[in-house]
Amino acid sequence: MSKILRGLAAGYGAKKLGGGCFSTVLVFIVLWYVLGNCDMMR
Repeated sequence: MSKILRGLAAGYGAKKLGGGCFSTVLVFIVLWYVLGNCDMMR
């Protein structure tokens, strides 16, 4: 998955799942890591 699509997907998920500032950043980092390491997304 390209970094742009990965960033957009992680940003969208963080916006939907995150409540405050810190939790949104935390969700973004987790989603970025998961999307980057998921073999079916490559």
